[in-house]
Amino acid sequence: MSDQIRIVVAGAERQVDAGTTAADLFAEETTVIAARVGDDLVDLARQLNDGDKVEPVQISSDDGRAILRHSTAHVLAQAVQELFGEAKLGIGPPVEDGFYYDFDVAEPFTPDDLKRLEKQMQRIIKERQQFVRRAVSDDDARKELATEPYKMELIGLKGGAGDAEGASVEVGAGELTIYDNVRRGGEVAWKDLCRGPHLPTTKNIPAFKLMRVAGAYWRGSEKNPQLQRIYGTAWESKEAQQEYLDRLAEAERRDHRKLGAELDLFSFPEEIGSGLAVFHPKGGVLRKEMEDYSRRRHEDAGYEFVYTPHITKSNLFEISGHLDWYADGMYPPMHMDEELDAEGNIRKAGQDYYLKPMNCPFHILIYRSRGRSYRELPLRMFEFGSVYRYEKSGVVHGLTRVRGMTQDDAHIFTTSERMRDELADLLTFVLELLKDYGLDDFYLELSTKNPDKYVGDDEVWDRATETLREVATESGLDLVPDPGGAAFYGPKISVQARDAIGRTWQMSTIQLDFNLPELFELEYTAGDGSRQRPIMIHRALFGSIERFVGLLTEHYAGAFPPWLAPVQVVGIPIADDHAPYLEQVAAKLRERGIRVDVDTSDDRMQKKIRTAQKQKVPFMLLAGDEDVSKGAVSFRYRDGTQNNGVPVEDAVAEIVDAVQRRVQV
Repeated sequence: MSDQIRIVVAGAERQVDAGTTAADLFAEETTVIAARVGDDLVDLARQLNDGDKVEPVQISSDDGRAILRHSTAHVLAQAVQELFGEAKLGIGPPVEDGFYYDFDVAEPFTPDDLKRLEKQMQRIIKERQQFVRRAVSDDDARKELATEPYKMELIGLKGGAGDAEGASVEVGAGELTIYDNVRRGGEVAWKDLCRGPHLPTTKNIPAFKLMRVAGAYWRGSEKNPQLQRIYGTAWESKEAQQEYLDRLAEAERRDHRKLGAELDLFSFPEEIGSGLAVFHPKGGVLRKEMEDYSRRRHEDAGYEFVYTPHITKSNLFEISGHLDWYADGMYPPMHMDEELDAEGNIRKAGQDYYLKPMNCPFHILIYRSRGRSYRELPLRMFEFGSVYRYEKSGVVHGLTRVRGMTQDDAHIFTTSERMRDELADLLTFVLELLKDYGLDDFYLELSTKNPDKYVGDDEVWDRATETLREVATESGLDLVPDPGGAAFYGPKISVQARDAIGRTWQMSTIQLDFNLPELFELEYTAGDGSRQRPIMIHRALFGSIERFVGLLTEHYAGAFPPWLAPVQVVGIPIADDHAPYLEQVAAKLRERGIRVDVDTSDDRMQKKIRTAQKQKVPFMLLAGDEDVSKGAVSFRYRDGTQNNGVPVEDAVAEIVDAVQRRVQV
């Protein structure tokens, strides 16, 4: 009788033969493609040891999809080197909804190349090549991969490769491993430096598609060579992949950059620079409505409005720590105020000024401008403050990733006794205001300390983190951990909102800060006369106005609810002599604060209707002879339905009601 070992499978203890693999355990489960042993994801071929705790990994799980996509990236790389023999390998990690692989090639890949590569990948998949793991020494890895300069560099980085973009999938701090793609006869078809795990065979790839090509600097640094990056996607079934492709098509239809141009909302003039938007009159109306409503709600909630300049001397950001921790995200300094004598010698030293990336140090100075009493706290400051952050050109994206933005920024100064209640009230305020803009599907993310990038005492961080955790849990929303995701001065809760097509956007952030008050020596007089340190809460509700406009444009596909629509009503005369009547109707609407145009162009009526529909105007009011004689209008909605003979007063009342209630039509 063979030796036996005891293992725990999905919570149940079992006794199996020594030498049993994860594949043996899950042989009947065709959707299991890997296993989790303890905390580690492993190949199904891994032999199990006595005492192992084993869980199956389904291909449709998050871990399973990541393994599927990483394996597909290997198949892509094999296909590239089979068709383009000179190609040198970069890295090929899984990413959200897909994977990529970087290659050093003489000429950029073309769309026709992608089609050829897909066919070659299909051949590799049909061959049912096995992914076989083997450990190698550093020296052996260098010998085997001597012709791959980027792999050689990764081997040299072992232990610190996590800092290299995507490199953690290839090398870590432990032993090096190579994965061979092995044909049925035992021949090694291809190999790659990789930590794994992988699918059992290439045949386990049910569906994939190559999406596009882009340039990418090696390890994400502009100082390094630019490689060709091929993006692809892979899914557990053809149906799942088609659903994803349909979502992509819908997202493209809703792309705020495209809609912004079509609806004349905003643009990005080349003369101004990348990531710097201008809002056109219609976009200005949309933005003003968003801001005005937010201002009213903040006033009702006890916030006080402040205004601060766009630049500051460097000393402010030296005290706050931004120049230590955030310098890469700031624009270079402007050196000013230097004075020279007649001989050109420096008579007065100059100063470095910075464009502000954050509003918080300015609000701190307002707090510190005079003595404060506990009776004033919580003190809630609010500003639509413009900030500037240097983003690499490759990540700038429409309004959702910009270099100049306006934050709806609030900073609350409170006592430790009031802190917890203030956080709970603040989270409620944030969620309710977002719902007013049409977002109502939320979960929360708790970002905790980055052990390599923080200021302050560990004990203070632990206290702040636990307080945020309690408040988030009491909200009843799902709470997802984000280890190491906090800013250098404190942990935070982020509100994650799902839009109309299920995509997740990071929205409001609520950040607890015990450290900046310490650095700026903020105080208030407590009830017993002692001097105490206030606690500071950072809060951006929209994140930035620009990003929120982009988000709402995509959420509504440009068909904004009437209260936000740049043009709420268009009057369309059936003939030219009906225009004066509609101007009278428009005047009644304007008296009630409604934004209304009357289309008096030379276009035919049907074209005017199509124009209003393309502009996604919520309401159209048509008028002909019969309408004029009855003091009525024909009420046409955005979806094309029409209600004829509606008395003007009823039409006005319906429109005003929809705007006041902020409903969608």
